[in-house]
Amino acid sequence: MDITIKQYTENDLDDMIRIWNQVVEEGIAFPQEEPLFLETGREFFAQQSFCGAAFVGEKLCGLYILHPNNIGRCGHICNASYAVDSDIRGLHIGEKLIIHCMQKARELGFRVLQFNAVVESNIHARHLYERLGFIQLGTIPDGFRMKDGSYANICPYYHSL
Repeated sequence: MDITIKQYTENDLDDMIRIWNQVVEEGIAFPQEEPLFLETGREFFAQQSFCGAAFVGEKLCGLYILHPNNIGRCGHICNASYAVDSDIRGLHIGEKLIIHCMQKARELGFRVLQFNAVVESNIHARHLYERLGFIQLGTIPDGFRMKDGSYANICPYYHSL
């Protein structure tokens, strides 16, 4: 399967918002609770350092956002989030998004990519991160409130760039 990743354009917003909202609605991975709409999505994606859009042919199938994790003396550490269309997960699109994101982060001058809130039960993501060389920093008990109101541990990860 040929997957291309490029910087998003205005024409990609509807599909990016749809895919982003799938993950938000699932309530088991992203910290956001409210869905994006065209105006809020346009603003949200424009605020990022970079947004990558993944395509299979002409179909947008996934995306990532990349932005600083902090400011000032910690501004060299970036953070990212990834979303793949729920209809085509399991095809290694996430892996390609992460690799592209790491390259883009280096280009933008970041030195570390850190994931603050990987839910412990998100085994597929955790295995992928570890396979790509990310290191788990520990576990934060009950750091994530799931959609059903229960709490789950989160596992921060990092990778030097």
